[in-house]
Amino acid sequence: MARWNGRGKGVPKRMLKIIATYDAGQLTAVKTGVLFDHNNNFAMKQVLIVGAGHHFPEGPFGFLGAMQEYERVHARALFFLPVDYSALAAAASGYNLTPILELEDNEKEMITTHKTLFARQCERQFISHSVHDSDEEWSRDVLMKESRFADLMLVSAEFPYLREALHDAECRVLVVPENFSTPEHLFMAYDGSRESLYAIKQFCYLFPGLTDLPTEILYVHDDATDNIPDLASLQEFSRLKFDSMSFSKLHFPVREYFATWISEKQHVLLVSGSYGRSPVSYLGKRSFVEDIIHAGQLPVFIAHR
Repeated sequence: MARWNGRGKGVPKRMLKIIATYDAGQLTAVKTGVLFDHNNNFAMKQVLIVGAGHHFPEGPFGFLGAMQEYERVHARALFFLPVDYSALAAAASGYNLTPILELEDNEKEMITTHKTLFARQCERQFISHSVHDSDEEWSRDVLMKESRFADLMLVSAEFPYLREALHDAECRVLVVPENFSTPEHLFMAYDGSRESLYAIKQFCYLFPGLTDLPTEILYVHDDATDNIPDLASLQEFSRLKFDSMSFSKLHFPVREYFATWISEKQHVLLVSGSYGRSPVSYLGKRSFVEDIIHAGQLPVFIAHR
């Protein structure tokens, strides 16, 4: 049994209990026949990178480069203006609109620069790529359509329309901090709901090359027991997906302390569904996942149904 030492500011000391661990190398080998013998060398994952404003999404592109090292991807860039200049001009009707129009032109030039930079970096790393021709203000309809035909959307933690993008995306999303570093450990947020298990499944399907990293499934519930919902089934499922897995229970209120607890970790990636809440909550009360994202310290994978 292991305990977290509780060095985080304002966090209770009794936090972590390891419920069970295993190593996939200890599993009994089962000899099976080949059911499918098909290797599609042309199959690619479609990855949508979304950006806006003066800062090129370095963090998301860094993850894309790491992803390209172990599988084939096609990257598609989508850039928006950081401000709705049409609404701004309408509000300033009757006044001199020249400064607004000049600012809009400058922002469109910046988008053109980012598109060029994106293409050059993809070519340098031999990444198949395309660029959406839009250079207009934020459009949820455009994002929904583009994400509908993507396997994954990469977006910076500093993206100005992040809340809306998380809500509107029709594919899995990875929010990447600008100071991205390659993950060395995976944390899976689990609350016993189908949403949290759905996110774990989607991560495994999308990133099979990362399932050999040390992985920990975290159940957070402020009670005196060590119970984890459906633990036996969870262990049976997980041992088929991950090389090395542990299961832990954190004894504290998740929205009060989880962001502080995980902020102490280095080189980690967090997997989360809606964590038992409707995805629409991203537009209302802040969730614990949102607090982690805005801290900008680690990548967060989100797959809500």
